[in-house]
Amino acid sequence: MGERWCAVMRVLVLQAAWALAGGQVRYSVPEEAKAGTVVGRLAQDLGLEAGEAEARRLRLVAAGRRASVEVSGASGALLVSSRLDREELCGKSAPCALRLEVLLERPLRVFHVELEVTDINDNAPIFPAARKNLNITEFTTLPGSRFPLEGASDADIGANAQLSYTLSPSEHFSLDMQKTEMDGESLFLVLRKSLDRETIPVHRLVLTATDGGRPSLTGTMELVISVLDVNDNMPQFNQSVYKVRLPENAERGTLVIRLNATDLDEGANSNISYSLQTLSPQNARDVFRIDKKSGEIRLTGDLDFEEVSLYRLQVDATDKGTPPLSGHCKVVLEVVDVNDNAPEVWVTSLSVPVPEDASVGTVVALLSVSDRDSGENGRVRCWVWPASPFGLEATFAGSYSLVLREALDRERVSEYEVEVRAEDGGAPALRASRGLRVPVSDVNDNAPAFAQAVYTVLARENNAAGAELARLWARDPDEAGNGRVSYSVWEGGVGGGGAAVSSSSSSSGVGAGGGWRSASSYVSVDAESGRLWALQPLDYEELQVLQFEVRAVDAGEPPLCGNATVQLFVLDENDNAPALLPPAGSAAEAGAAAAEAAAGAGWGSESGTLWAWAAWGAPAGQVVAKIRAVDADSGYNAWLRYELWEPRGKGPFRVGLYSGEVSTARALDEADGPRQRLLIVVRDHGEPARSATATLSVSLLEAAEAALAAGSSSSSSSSSSSSSVSRSAVGVELGPGAASAATNVWLVVAICAVSSLFLLAVVLYGASRWAPRAAVLSGPGPTTLVCASEVGSWSYSQRHSRSLCVADGAAKSDLMVFSPNFPPPPPGPAPKDSQPEPSALLDTVSGPAFIPFSAPFHPPP
Repeated sequence: MGERWCAVMRVLVLQAAWALAGGQVRYSVPEEAKAGTVVGRLAQDLGLEAGEAEARRLRLVAAGRRASVEVSGASGALLVSSRLDREELCGKSAPCALRLEVLLERPLRVFHVELEVTDINDNAPIFPAARKNLNITEFTTLPGSRFPLEGASDADIGANAQLSYTLSPSEHFSLDMQKTEMDGESLFLVLRKSLDRETIPVHRLVLTATDGGRPSLTGTMELVISVLDVNDNMPQFNQSVYKVRLPENAERGTLVIRLNATDLDEGANSNISYSLQTLSPQNARDVFRIDKKSGEIRLTGDLDFEEVSLYRLQVDATDKGTPPLSGHCKVVLEVVDVNDNAPEVWVTSLSVPVPEDASVGTVVALLSVSDRDSGENGRVRCWVWPASPFGLEATFAGSYSLVLREALDRERVSEYEVEVRAEDGGAPALRASRGLRVPVSDVNDNAPAFAQAVYTVLARENNAAGAELARLWARDPDEAGNGRVSYSVWEGGVGGGGAAVSSSSSSSGVGAGGGWRSASSYVSVDAESGRLWALQPLDYEELQVLQFEVRAVDAGEPPLCGNATVQLFVLDENDNAPALLPPAGSAAEAGAAAAEAAAGAGWGSESGTLWAWAAWGAPAGQVVAKIRAVDADSGYNAWLRYELWEPRGKGPFRVGLYSGEVSTARALDEADGPRQRLLIVVRDHGEPARSATATLSVSLLEAAEAALAAGSSSSSSSSSSSSSVSRSAVGVELGPGAASAATNVWLVVAICAVSSLFLLAVVLYGASRWAPRAAVLSGPGPTTLVCASEVGSWSYSQRHSRSLCVADGAAKSDLMVFSPNFPPPPPGPAPKDSQPEPSALLDTVSGPAFIPFSAPFHPPP
């Protein structure tokens, strides 16, 4: 009875212990245990009586894999039924536990049994290859150089898998083991002493790996080291370890890293070829590919962060020298989990176009930004690109306002392409953007502006009415009506009374004529095109310069305007023939006539023919008369030349080409007759040339008569101008020929008058010899018009002309100077002639002779 009670109590205790242990029995058995080895007394541990295990059919239930254990039906013990290999069952996992289910019938119960298979040192270290070949150059490889070696692997775990390495004795090489948290264990072959290929061409070493089991097991690998010659620089990487991060959703073909190794050698020794020598884990060989030439590592497979989070790649860079040298580096690739939701940007309101005068702070658009991610991946940062002239202001969570931060100028930028960008806080960050087109509306803030402040326009006179003179253009950068420009001429005018240029802003002109005329009577501007038209033919003799302003006004509100000054210069055309000036016979012409006749020679006009006289025996080159003419044109068109048209050939007279002086071509004699008729043509230099003709009748007299005529003419001129003569000598200078003849006459008279007249003759002779010789006798009256130069020199300024000549004709803007020199006439009276009164026909002075005439001209046939 007591024994049964004890058995019951034991069962209760076992059941309580079973309940406390969670209803599970744990056993352990070393791997490779022999078949029949008792793992544990299962029936007893389950609280069954002897024989009860067999009666209640205690058995194992298969759980999908071969358990390699069984339950003995007689004893109820758990036995090893077949070979247990922990590496086959669990690989590198620790601990290696097998979960078993045990059934017990009558009543049916299920028990869970956990069987731990413990590791024994039954696997020796294994190298990837039985032999590894290394090439090391002699001498150039310095002591301390390191060569990576592939370590061995051990299928065991724990201390049984902890490996140590030894190298067969060598004075040149040693081993170095490095352990890092990132890279794990790295094994290097270290060169301790420089190699000499001529001494030992090949080194054969044995690398032994020993595990930590009891007893320990070993694995070996033969290192065959070939000593190479010549190529003494190996490729070098910038870093020994490269760290790269890639998202797990990187596509195939994505560039992982571009490695660049450098070799200091030249030619083939510096051509580098890249290769992947070591990969971990082993299945990474299909994930990466390296370009042998460029060193680019690209993805050839898919990355999966959940499967492999870290890849270790070893890259060798080998040159093409003889022998080739290699440099080495490691690439550690970290796979990063992706942020797979990008931000979203929405435009809730847009107010466009924006006027260019909008104030800073004007709201242009309202935006809403959201990201379905959370945490850092859902925190969004927004900005505007380009930032100027717009910016973002946060109103509340997820809402922004696009506001104006700088003043706008439509003429500089008429439309903005604004991009609102959003970026979340994920790693890597994802971005989204929303483009906005913001047009700028125009306001009238630009006045029309001409390209030039002053326009210079040249127009020939006698132009046709309606001819286009120029085109003016003003630019207004505004658009539509604000940039539509209309042109108009500001009213001004041209006043009479000589040349004048107004300094005011109104239109003005330089010309001749009386009265005031506005510029709009001469020109007009097209309101749309800006073309400048001539309303009437222009006359240079009436108007030389017309200055006025053109106004350009836009159609904006309020309108803006700009001005430009136009200077219209009228160019002269040869439209005026030379005009002969009348003779100086009146008191008003006394001053001019006194400077135009020489003593011993006189001239006048009667019935349209000019006449003059000269003394027989007058030497060659003596001036007899001077033709005066004027041309209303300017420049070359007013430059006159004088030609003797009749008589032709070798006549006794000639005419100065540009001076108009009629002088003797040779000494005069009686064979020349009492009178010579000369036909003189006056031409200008215009194209085509215009001309006028003058007829001059020259009477040949005795020397005494010529002197008497000169004296009478001088007395008449002096009496008519005596009231105004203030700085001239009263006497008259005669030419040398006439002086000689007069002296002979006075000697004959002195002999005839005997001694009573001798004293008078001496006084007269002395007076004639010692009287002052005035170059020009000047007096009151109009100034002599100087029109031509003996040498043909002349000057003309189109814009800065000055009226230098004032006479009976119109004012001239030309300067033409001449200075002929004539011999003075002899002193004394001259006999009277039957010609008309000299004082009425000729004014003489003791200087150069100026011969005006006004006879009608007839062009030569």
